[in-house]
Amino acid sequence: MSKNIKNMERRDFVKKSGLGFLGAALAPSLLAKLHAGERLRTAHIGLGMMGMADLDAISSHEQVDVVALCDVDSDMMAKAKALHPTAKTYADYRVLLKEMGGQIDAVIVSTPDHTHAPASMMAMEMNKPVYCQKPLTHHVSEARAMNKLAAEKNLVTQMGIQVHSFYDYKLATLLIQSGIIGKVHTVRAWSPKNWGYDGPGPEGSDPVPANLDWNLWQGTAPERPFKKGYYHPGNWRKVMDYGCGTLGDMGVHIFDTPYNALQLDVPETILNECRLPTGFGFPEHNIVTYEFPGTQYTAEKLKWVWYDGAGAPSEHPDLLLPDNEALPDQGAMFYGEKGNLLLPHFQQLPRLIVDGKYQEMDIEKFNLGKPVKDYESESKKHYHQFVDACLGKGETTAPFSYASRLTETILLGVIAGRFPNETLHWNSKKAKFKERKANQYLDGEYREF
Repeated sequence: MSKNIKNMERRDFVKKSGLGFLGAALAPSLLAKLHAGERLRTAHIGLGMMGMADLDAISSHEQVDVVALCDVDSDMMAKAKALHPTAKTYADYRVLLKEMGGQIDAVIVSTPDHTHAPASMMAMEMNKPVYCQKPLTHHVSEARAMNKLAAEKNLVTQMGIQVHSFYDYKLATLLIQSGIIGKVHTVRAWSPKNWGYDGPGPEGSDPVPANLDWNLWQGTAPERPFKKGYYHPGNWRKVMDYGCGTLGDMGVHIFDTPYNALQLDVPETILNECRLPTGFGFPEHNIVTYEFPGTQYTAEKLKWVWYDGAGAPSEHPDLLLPDNEALPDQGAMFYGEKGNLLLPHFQQLPRLIVDGKYQEMDIEKFNLGKPVKDYESESKKHYHQFVDACLGKGETTAPFSYASRLTETILLGVIAGRFPNETLHWNSKKAKFKERKANQYLDGEYREF
């Protein structure tokens, strides 16, 4: 059985999962119980490659105690358990939350995209702050629901976009907002990564590995037979049922700074130039053009073009650099009234281009200190910011109020990939497309598992 997300109240979903009774019992907010100097007890859901990175960074905070670990893969669980031998272990996040609700203070969700919202919503219903990996959700409806619930509960939240807290990205934001290139009219962003798949869906099935609970891995997603090499552990981003393609992976990181610096809302139109949909995998190459309403830092309208896939970006005269220098492998370019700003991804300083030449910039006035190029220390800042906010010390810079809008923008581009070369018109107030045929993809169906 399954139900449309839009037709299923989140509290009904929690109740059906056996957790509805916990809300009243745990009503006092975390911030009412914690203050600076106390410790934060964390539960970690998802312990794959990114999950282990999240676990390492969160637990490196001196005031964190890891008390619960959850993964559907016993091999991955064993690796995490070896690092945190006193933590209790679970395969099902629903059981973890039910049994340990009173013993955890915050939840970290590092699962594949399709499980982000179900796990995070349950945790937030229990008044738990949540750190959730990017993209925030798998569907637009989920992003809006998560933002609404976090606001209702007044919870500390953070989306896992570590580079948001990196030196070079903070500097680019300050440069743009200082008016160094005037009002921005266009952004072009790119990544040659390929989290797409143009082939057919797999036929038949393979034996499920002994270390994997395939039913729990699928969770609320439609049921499929297991096929080695297509889903767990590494290729789920390519598949529509589970991931969000390259746009949902690298796009979130590379969109983040221009989106934040220009203080954008969600787009009005979206056009994706890609191959026809197959119903299984995302396109291997996408050129997505968004048009945003203007802000104080942009022209009346802002044009945004995203390129992904092997060889991206396509050749374009606007992407020529001084002295025929090669473009950074991944990055973004801002185009303004007075020049351009190149922002490589990542840990490279932004570069100012005026009249076809690089220009020196005075960055000392921004009081950011000396440039930092150490990934280990820079990455942990974003995680520690979340922990500190949970302990009542400061606020997060990528809360769900921000992350939901950024994710919605990304997901609208993903949906446009189902209607190649056709401009879609988005009504943000109604949360609907003018093109009714596209509205069916704003949510999905939750399988009861």
